[in-house]
Amino acid sequence: MKTRLTSVLLLLAASPVVSGEAPASLPFPSDYREWVFLSSGLGMTYGPLASGTPRFDNVFVTPAAYRSFLMSGRWPDKTMFVLEVRAAESKGSINKDGHFQSDVAGIEAEVKDRGQWTFYSFGAGAKEGQPFPRTQSCYACHAANGAVDNTFVQFYPTLLPVAKANGTLKKQ
Repeated sequence: MKTRLTSVLLLLAASPVVSGEAPASLPFPSDYREWVFLSSGLGMTYGPLASGTPRFDNVFVTPAAYRSFLMSGRWPDKTMFVLEVRAAESKGSINKDGHFQSDVAGIEAEVKDRGQWTFYSFGAGAKEGQPFPRTQSCYACHAANGAVDNTFVQFYPTLLPVAKANGTLKKQ
């Protein structure tokens, strides 16, 4: 597997994030569903989109950042994650038990620029995301609980072994 990982070409894609301070807004990454899907969680209760009813959290990352992580166990500059939060339904069609995903409840992004992570929120139908104030709890929570470089790799089953193999997993 190590041979396969080292043969991956690292192609850094252009990013809508400019260097320096976090931009006042972030263009909506309309193609995020074509990015690499990392994981889905159900009923994970953290962050501003948490609610009393279980929701699905779907996490996507840019392909270039994913390829880089596979080689090094680290997130390169210009990494962008999208968190898509969807409502969970249990009654529909032939389903008798369990849950399936339905309407989008919210979309957020996390972007690494010059070593600093910034969170963005996209309102319903927004063409641009607004940065969360640095006083929001997501910054402290990710810094304290992120398994690798401010991110929750502990919830991404395909990347956890990569971080362990590269020695980049923070001791929890």
